[in-house]
Amino acid sequence: MRSQLATLAVAAAVAAGIAGAPARAAGTDIVDTAIAAGQFKTLAAALDGAGLVATLKGQGPFTVFAPTDAAFAKLPAGTVDTLLKPENKARLAAILTYHVVPGRVMAADVARLEEARTVNGETVDVTVDGGSVMINDAKVTAADVTASNGVIHVIDTVMLPPAG
Repeated sequence: MRSQLATLAVAAAVAAGIAGAPARAAGTDIVDTAIAAGQFKTLAAALDGAGLVATLKGQGPFTVFAPTDAAFAKLPAGTVDTLLKPENKARLAAILTYHVVPGRVMAADVARLEEARTVNGETVDVTVDGGSVMINDAKVTAADVTASNGVIHVIDTVMLPPAG
């Protein structure tokens, strides 16, 4: 039953959100695909500040749960500016790598999971809530945006790794 619900939820998420997502361009990596979408300026700046651009332009494959600019705007005032300071590079990298899962995990596969181990070593919870796929408390708003080195699933909330 979970599998059927998950597949339906993914189909709904894709149908509702993919229209606003960028189409895959031949040879376009995750970073360039996200930049081309126009809704990931803060994420791009954060990746640069954390020194992760070259990694996500690498061979991969990677699955990125990408928070939009609106997701970053939901953080408390000043949070992004503070994280972008050089002295906070390690914390920023920990947050960003919490949004990345090794391998190319398409939406139908994500929805079958109960959790996934991220690049930073922590796990995220995957749930189907009504017609939505949730990664922790972040809703997947567009799924299966493919890139040459992986896939992007757009989320509406910045996920913070567990403290400690």
